[in-house]
Amino acid sequence: VLEISFTLFNETPLSFQVDCCGYPLSIFFIVVNEFCERFSYYGMRAVLVLYFRYFLRWDDDLATTIYHTFVALCYLTPILGAIVADSWLGKFKTIVYLSIVYTIGQVVMAVGAIHDITDTNQDGTPDNMTFHVSVCLFLCLFLSSTAQECGINSQQKCYPLAFGVPAALMAVALIVFIAGSSMYTKAAPKHNVMLQVCKCIGFAIKNRFKHRSSAYPKREHWMDWANEKYDVFRLCSHISLSHTSKLLIAQVKMVLKVLFLYIPLPMFWALFDQQVRTYPLYTTPNTHTGGGFVVQPDQMQTVNPILILVMVPIVDSVVYPLIKKCGLNFTPLKRMTVGMFLAGLAFVAAALVQIQIDDTLPKFPSHSEAQVKFLNMENNPLSVSVDGTPFDIQAFQSSGNYLNLNTETATVAMNGSEFMLSLIKGRRQTVLLDSTGILESVNIDESAYCLSGCRFVNGFGTVLNVTGAKDLGAITPKNFSDYGLVPQGKATFTILNGEGQTCNYSITLGFGSSYTLIIPSIFSFGPDCWTTIQQVEDIKPNTIHMAWQIPQYFLMTVGEVVFSVTGLEFSYSQAPSNMKSVLQAGWLFTVAVGNIIVLIVAEAGQLPEQWAEYVLFASLLVCVCIIFSIMAYFYTYIDPAEIEAKFTEQNPEDKEEKKKGLELGNMSSLAAEKPEQTKQTKI
Repeated sequence: VLEISFTLFNETPLSFQVDCCGYPLSIFFIVVNEFCERFSYYGMRAVLVLYFRYFLRWDDDLATTIYHTFVALCYLTPILGAIVADSWLGKFKTIVYLSIVYTIGQVVMAVGAIHDITDTNQDGTPDNMTFHVSVCLFLCLFLSSTAQECGINSQQKCYPLAFGVPAALMAVALIVFIAGSSMYTKAAPKHNVMLQVCKCIGFAIKNRFKHRSSAYPKREHWMDWANEKYDVFRLCSHISLSHTSKLLIAQVKMVLKVLFLYIPLPMFWALFDQQVRTYPLYTTPNTHTGGGFVVQPDQMQTVNPILILVMVPIVDSVVYPLIKKCGLNFTPLKRMTVGMFLAGLAFVAAALVQIQIDDTLPKFPSHSEAQVKFLNMENNPLSVSVDGTPFDIQAFQSSGNYLNLNTETATVAMNGSEFMLSLIKGRRQTVLLDSTGILESVNIDESAYCLSGCRFVNGFGTVLNVTGAKDLGAITPKNFSDYGLVPQGKATFTILNGEGQTCNYSITLGFGSSYTLIIPSIFSFGPDCWTTIQQVEDIKPNTIHMAWQIPQYFLMTVGEVVFSVTGLEFSYSQAPSNMKSVLQAGWLFTVAVGNIIVLIVAEAGQLPEQWAEYVLFASLLVCVCIIFSIMAYFYTYIDPAEIEAKFTEQNPEDKEEKKKGLELGNMSSLAAEKPEQTKQTKI
């Protein structure tokens, strides 16, 4: 809601001038405030999808829906903020009051991300999300955010810190803005420009509808049907029509001319805002290093602001001048067209990378099939047949890749006996076998494989406790532990029995890899205890480096620089002097509509492959880009100041009326000063 309030506030003159480096000192308070507020918003938004997916445990569809709904509302509410600022509270109070709400919301997010508050079973996830949120809201009233630890009972991604830093910066933004209070001119609320524009447009449409009959002559522009609203001015001011009324209609025409060009723009934002949601979500398993530096999915998003800082001066000082020297008329609308096309290319590049990622990822079961893998807990090979398909499993090893089955039950035959195995479609199952038959069957959700991790199978005769890189707790004989998500690299576990004997086991986990570690029946504690533990690879390490995302970030960033910066510059150059906030509202509205388009297309499309969704959005943007280029071709650039100047000068008839009025006024003054002479004259 603050966005347009700041736009309006920045147009307000300052109460007194204190220069610093050639600028009023108050400018620096506003710039610092805006910097901290933008950092707070984008910093929180960068990890929001990952927070939804891996903390709240929402699926991809729900995380996507909530995220884009949130962003759409963020860009719709500034219109409400402008109305509140101009009609009720004023700009300064609107910014201060809503900044307080903003800060409280950020603090609630930070405290709410502390999973240990209601994590009684210490599994890294709040036991009851509703109760968890209620407790966090209560704590926010009495405690400051103390989320410096990333986990007390269980370590995981430090979302409290990720949300806490933006919350702190938002508080700084509020304090800095209030500190410069004495340097601002706090104008009282007068009139709302957007409401005036909406009323003028509404009356013109209503009046045109009333006079839709062919008996009424057509007018040059449909906004000319708003002239009748100002008949009262003609009666009161003795002129043909108030030039102020004509000026308002002319200004609305200029605004509508630009807003018409905004119609295709939401498609660009539909692609642009997906880089915050889609890139981290579908490249989380591809975290990789470069020269020993670990790159996380949310960290890759820093590429965009870094490239913006680099590309803005390069494009403005090098690219545009070179194009001009080549004799090309690279108008603002042509630049915006190129920016949209580059965004489409970015998604084509993303689709190509996604195809490579899909080739390296495991094939998880669809909703109509189940996958199953068998582990041999015997010290000798087992011959097994599943629904008539025979295979051998070596001692303390797995059956290999997961078997795809389309039935709800499977017949497992071994050693002359048959066993019925229940299957759950859409899930992976791991089954323990020995010479007596099926020992244990465990269902594994696909989300368990999003990060590097491992689990243990206890084939030993007693209860074992596994701690270390991840506390997996006590494991009973012939049973599994839960999957423990641990950082990539070397992980060391300590195996402890009831007699206090320990065994240290180390494993090097690749990026996105998952392992099942079998503690066999021949396991024994001692110096070489780790040698008997067997590794079964469930998911291979990732091989696609995250640096392959840089080309798509580069294309998207250059497209943003060419499109967004030029679009705002073009809008302001074509806008009336007092209606820049209206176009700012329209610009933000296109961002909101873009996020709504993502929701509609993603839900209606239901494409099975992510790369196909990238291609779909790229194709839609190219089509829209062609439409926008045609609209831009027929657009005629104007000079708003020149048009407004025509209405500030009165026409000759108005001047004559004003002259007569002044003469009558002078005669009245003379009559008041010399009543006797006037009376004699009248006689």
